[in-house]
Amino acid sequence: MRNILTGGIAAMLLSATAAMADKVELIYSDTVAENDIRSQILRKEFGECLGDDFDFKSYHGATLFKQGTELTAMQRGNLDMGNLAIFDFYNQVPHTKVLGAPFLFRDYEHMRAVYNSDLLDELWKEIEEKAQVKILATPYNGTRHLGYKGDKRVMTPDDLKGMKLRMPPGEGWQLVGRAMGATTVPVPFTEVYTALQTGAIDGQDNGFPATRSMKFDEVINHIGKTAHLVGHNLFTISLAKWNSLTPEQQARVQECAKNFERALDEATLKLEQELEADMKAKGIDIYTPDLDAFVANVKKVYAAEGQDKDWPEGLYDRINGYTAN
Repeated sequence: MRNILTGGIAAMLLSATAAMADKVELIYSDTVAENDIRSQILRKEFGECLGDDFDFKSYHGATLFKQGTELTAMQRGNLDMGNLAIFDFYNQVPHTKVLGAPFLFRDYEHMRAVYNSDLLDELWKEIEEKAQVKILATPYNGTRHLGYKGDKRVMTPDDLKGMKLRMPPGEGWQLVGRAMGATTVPVPFTEVYTALQTGAIDGQDNGFPATRSMKFDEVINHIGKTAHLVGHNLFTISLAKWNSLTPEQQARVQECAKNFERALDEATLKLEQELEADMKAKGIDIYTPDLDAFVANVKKVYAAEGQDKDWPEGLYDRINGYTAN
């Protein structure tokens, strides 16, 4: 009897192990906090959407890989997926620099229309070939504005002179802040609150959702609605992992990625309106600066530094002027 029971238990363990072995493991890492709306929606709308054939493991708050290192980790086979910024691709795919230019997109609707078109098909192919990753979706995470502490409004780039503005680490991000007129300081996302508290920086540039989830609104008193970047990420899977999947599995991953994109877009747009009203009611000065002055300064800096030389010919203008039919 004991042999029968022992054999039965062993068979059950082997069966369970085999079932786990059949699952496709997907390891994901990003820098946003565990309680951020992006993390919550990712787990629900992508992770749960995948179903029982996948084992999706997500790590948040830069606990697995530091901000900006995810792409290299995917290329080395140490990570399967990430929600990357376009700036992460600059060194390996210089043509992507056009997508990080401030004021490229007019608003969310314009950004989404461009990504739903075929304007960027050649660029996506180039990313796959050179960076060895596949872009699955482009989820919106909030339009970026200037949030800072001080005793006056920043209306023009001249008003930003001398302000220590946190920008994420990486030359692409630093260029954006510099072109806006600020003195830039590279600070990891998880350290921005403390840097604002201590005066190591005077301001940061995030959208309303990130400003609230990271509690930056506790230590700033102005938000200038520059809308210089219509914030979105590239939801990405390593090409090696993608190619290891069956066509059916690829279709499932792609479907769930677009599901995540739609859900996060909707939630972010709604949250932006709610949080702007809430922050204003709580005393933060929210206003619109002289946007024409900022656009002119950005163009001047990019041209003077030759930062537009890597842009595919004519693509900036085609994107900037795009209107969906």
